[in-house]
Amino acid sequence: MRKGQYRFVAGFLLVPVALYVVFVIWPYIQTFGYSLTDWKGQSQTFSFVGLDNYQALFQDDVFLSAIWHNILFLVFIPVITILLALFFAFMLNAGGRSRAGGVQGVAGSKVYKVVYFFPQVLSLAILAVLFNAVYRSDGGGLLNGALIKVGLVDADNPVEWLNEPNLVLWALMVAVVWQGVGFYLVLFSAAMQSIPRDIYEAALIDGANRNQSFFRITLPLLWDTVQTAWVYLGIVAMDMFVLVSSMTQNMGAYGGGPDHHSDVMSTVMMRNFLYYGKSGYACAMGVIMLLLTLVLSVVTLRATRRERIEF
Repeated sequence: MRKGQYRFVAGFLLVPVALYVVFVIWPYIQTFGYSLTDWKGQSQTFSFVGLDNYQALFQDDVFLSAIWHNILFLVFIPVITILLALFFAFMLNAGGRSRAGGVQGVAGSKVYKVVYFFPQVLSLAILAVLFNAVYRSDGGGLLNGALIKVGLVDADNPVEWLNEPNLVLWALMVAVVWQGVGFYLVLFSAAMQSIPRDIYEAALIDGANRNQSFFRITLPLLWDTVQTAWVYLGIVAMDMFVLVSSMTQNMGAYGGGPDHHSDVMSTVMMRNFLYYGKSGYACAMGVIMLLLTLVLSVVTLRATRRERIEF
């Protein structure tokens, strides 16, 4: 009987597993193979160079600085996005009080959910166009225009948000957080719906305020969801190719300006692969990105592991 069950399960898994190996695992294996060569990307003629590409990576100042930029994104994007999403989700689901003394969302919470989620429906291309208009360095830019109106910026010397080395990374972070908060607000709101209202009302009767309800009830019961959100946002922070390449000035190609101050690993990789013709070298970068992403996921899951709270 057991053999029949195994055959039945194996029959259903055979095709999906085969497709996964062909279209997911095999490209990874090919990328690692090419990373050990001097492949130029134009033909199948190449020579084996061993670990030379990997040795060159750790002497490449542009790539090393790109790793540092990814680390900054990795630290700030998940933290800011999750904190804002948790705060808004709590206020929209349990931050208000009904006339009967119960717990409910603040007034107009259903409308706010739609407003907060709206940026999520925008594609990254539209997001880039939108924030390029916001950050324009002339008087027509929304942000500079507002600062000029209130007298904080001189009209003859507007802020170069995307061309200033000390500001460009923060400007990109704002765009990512603005788009992402709405999605994680909905994610956390869905998780909060499973928390019995009786728990909040019991805490309210015991005299708990909003801060105590959030830190003693909401956050512990949503920890698994927060952990998942952290991993996804970490993967977003490790990529950032579309926004950097479309919002920052070209450094030959694929963004990264000014003077590589907004470069991330993916933009450096694509520049070497498609613009400089150093495809084997770019494949080595791709392998490093894969390893760092895997390490990030494992470390995040380990670091945020805690006992499951039942209710």
